[in-house]
Amino acid sequence: MYVFLIRRVLAAIPVVVVVTIFVFALLHLAPGDPAAIIAGDLATAEDVAKIRAKLGLDQPLMIQFFTWAGQLLRGDLGNSIFSAHPVSQLIGQRLEPTLTLTVMTLFISILLAVPLGVIAAWRVGSWIDRGVMGFAVFGFSVPGFVIGYVLIWVFAIELDWLPVQGYTPLAKGFWPWLSNIILPSVTLALAYMALIARITRAAMLETLSQDYIRTAHAKGLATPHVLLRHALHNAAVPIVTVIGIGVALLIGGVVVTESVFAIPGLGRLTVDAILRRDYPVIQGIILVFSGAYVLVNLIVDMLYTVLDPRIRY
Repeated sequence: MYVFLIRRVLAAIPVVVVVTIFVFALLHLAPGDPAAIIAGDLATAEDVAKIRAKLGLDQPLMIQFFTWAGQLLRGDLGNSIFSAHPVSQLIGQRLEPTLTLTVMTLFISILLAVPLGVIAAWRVGSWIDRGVMGFAVFGFSVPGFVIGYVLIWVFAIELDWLPVQGYTPLAKGFWPWLSNIILPSVTLALAYMALIARITRAAMLETLSQDYIRTAHAKGLATPHVLLRHALHNAAVPIVTVIGIGVALLIGGVVVTESVFAIPGLGRLTVDAILRRDYPVIQGIILVFSGAYVLVNLIVDMLYTVLDPRIRY
């Protein structure tokens, strides 16, 4: 097991390196000049050139990359072009809202989607099954920002049950925190729930057709016991796999959801940095997201050995 962990960590290094090179090249080759944004509309070409020289943007692209890579090897993500604050500090200040939103979304999605998929497979062809599949199509088809604005209109404006936007830290009280996080979590969870429910249904349908399931029914075992103890347990590997893969959906959805609900998290920080061409901040956030995704996939691989004793590393 320890050898496998070491191999996976070592294998993740080239992935992060490739992501680093790709992100750096994409940002610096894309249209837009942060020096021109800092200088303002009334600045002259000489003013812009001075700012570029001060920021080191006048150097060749390869030199800029190796300078940044050298900082990374020392554990330094650099400083923001606009605020001059360390990127690690900016990320640390915005980490709690994003982490809270992600964990709450995972909790809602798994808690609701897995039972929906199990029930749909159990009642395949019924109105319950068709309803779950219709919900899955809806969750994938409707953009997240549309769902977010609809929820705001219904629950925040019309019913006045929840705040419209913003974020309250958990340290300031459970209900203020929950009231701010519940709508964005549901918005982000709908697409994720649709994915998990579809895969759960498909995995359960395949498992329920196995001989040992018919044997369990023939022995007189209760249906909930058969569904949960025998069928769901043996269908858990593909479900856990899609939960891990779906984290990529959360990473993309966080950016949109935090913008809709004005949550001061990493997603909102990413949007602001992109609009201002703040290269160090964008690169630092993408590295954090990439590392989180690699970590989640490593955890999923570890769970395989728990869910299926036949899998050994």
